Amino acid sequence: MALSGTFILAKLGLLGSVPACTDLTTKPWVLEAGVQVLNQPFHAHGNVATAGGCLASAYLAGWIIARTEGREAAAAALHYVAPVGEKEAYVANALKNIAPHLPR
Repeated sequence: MALSGTFILAKLGLLGSVPACTDLTTKPWVLEAGVQVLNQPFHAHGNVATAGGCLASAYLAGWIIARTEGREAAAAALHYVAPVGEKEAYVANALKNIAPHLPR
């Protein structure tokens, strides 16, 4: 059995009725735990966020940084880890996915 943060949150009952994102391998177990799985890389509700797949974990980090240090700090951190030659597109895509889940 694969282990993921979303699966652990689901088994602990911390997601409640909130839908979540997870990788395709873990998806059946998360569904079995009674959690709706979204077909998207990132979702957050309140202080709980989930990401779908290992490479989506940067969205979790970006979301936390944006919430604590601001969007510019998140963009800078994402830019640092983005692949060379894809930095601007990578940051724009990451921010597009996390922005709807940030306080206004």
